[in-house]
Amino acid sequence: MRLKDKVAVITGASRGLGKALAVAFASEGALISICSKSNNIFYIADQIKSSCSRCHVGKVDVSDYNAIKEFIEEVYNRFGRIDILVNNAAILGIRTSIVDYPIEEWKRVIDVNLNGVFYVTREALRYMIPQRSGSIIMVSSSVGRTGRAKWGAYSVSKFGVEGLMQILADELKEFGIRVNSVNPGPIATEMRRQAYPDEDPTKLKRPEDIVDVFIYLASDESKDITGMQFDAQNFKLSEIRR
Repeated sequence: MRLKDKVAVITGASRGLGKALAVAFASEGALISICSKSNNIFYIADQIKSSCSRCHVGKVDVSDYNAIKEFIEEVYNRFGRIDILVNNAAILGIRTSIVDYPIEEWKRVIDVNLNGVFYVTREALRYMIPQRSGSIIMVSSSVGRTGRAKWGAYSVSKFGVEGLMQILADELKEFGIRVNSVNPGPIATEMRRQAYPDEDPTKLKRPEDIVDVFIYLASDESKDITGMQFDAQNFKLSEIRR
């Protein structure tokens, strides 16, 4: 088991990629802590408990700093450490031009997708830095690396996440903490359906099909990798191991 007894925190784990990662990490021996603002997170926790000796769950909105602070404290109090953080929680927002983008919607997307990542990471680092180890994985997007029309606040938030990844990777090297980003690419999720309502989801990979890169970055196999951008659809573990 590549993640045996490592404590993993995964945000936005009630469906899609977050759910797939929680299940995959648990199968690799990790001790799982998951959160989401959806009640479905409790159902996912029940599923994970069948393969995970201990699973912590919280109904938490990542844009609520105080709730995040409390959740991360609970994780540490229960497990005594935090080894892995996957910043997955995000919302799409609307697809429209910048000039027509509603102000409140812009604030909402940035608050979840960027501020939320900052809040969770900041609190997790309070425990990672003293233990001088850890892996932080930012879930990014192709539109967070190349801007495209009508992706608005979502695109801007993911550019911010990429920038935060680079800052953290440079700041945290001395503490043995690595920080990387992963672009999942087109996968069959509800967010993808919202963005591309006319697309045939049966032609896309499932979230479960792209978990290998996340397991690699969470495991000790990537102990010297930091500040890097990965594309999940092109990742081949066999090539990394050569």
